Amino acid sequence: MTPGRFPQPIRFLQNRLTPQGYAGLHLTVGVLVVLICGWCFGEIAEDVSRGDPIVQVDRQVAVWFHQHAFPVITQVARTISFFGSVEWLMAASIGVALFLVARRDWLNASLFAFIMIGGTTLNVVLKHCFHRERPVLENPLVTLSSYGFPSGHTMGATLFYGFLALLAWKNIRNRAARLGCVVSACFWILLIGLSRIHLGAHYLTDVLGALAAGLFWLVFCWTAFETLHRRGG
Repeated sequence: MTPGRFPQPIRFLQNRLTPQGYAGLHLTVGVLVVLICGWCFGEIAEDVSRGDPIVQVDRQVAVWFHQHAFPVITQVARTISFFGSVEWLMAASIGVALFLVARRDWLNASLFAFIMIGGTTLNVVLKHCFHRERPVLENPLVTLSSYGFPSGHTMGATLFYGFLALLAWKNIRNRAARLGCVVSACFWILLIGLSRIHLGAHYLTDVLGALAAGLFWLVFCWTAFETLHRRGG
């Protein structure tokens, strides 16, 4: 395929893959991530709603973690879980918002508020749409009455630490440091999700669904704000 034979398709692809422009590479990647995350969440939600075999896997994983809930590991899990709790994320979010406002970074401050408030609302709506009960285990480590799908801790952590990782990726010049921030955020989010399974607060699919929904909302908001900013600039 040569540009001379197919000039318009080639030009379209070049515009979608260039780092410049408001509708360039960042928008292409953002749309792809949003579509993939949306598809993943839909598949998980459908399997959970229909009681597909993955539900049995959920129970097996929950029982396995409960049987290996040694006191030291449980204490570590409680500590990790705290960093995805509503109390911590609310306090930390206020701190990040104040930091951005102090720097007069109004765009990122607005984006951060939109991500956290909108994502929290979305999580509550999803929980009440699916009405999924939490794991029922003998001698449970935690007892919660709210619905379990998707995991609020995991989704909140995905939004909060994911935003910080994207902000670091955008502003830090050193590639190794940028990559380190992203990898650290991903690792920490996964640990928070695993801690919720270990404590018996959620099934595996609760965590996976929260990851998909959280990434969907995070990337959707980030891409939309970035595109509007570039277009306006």
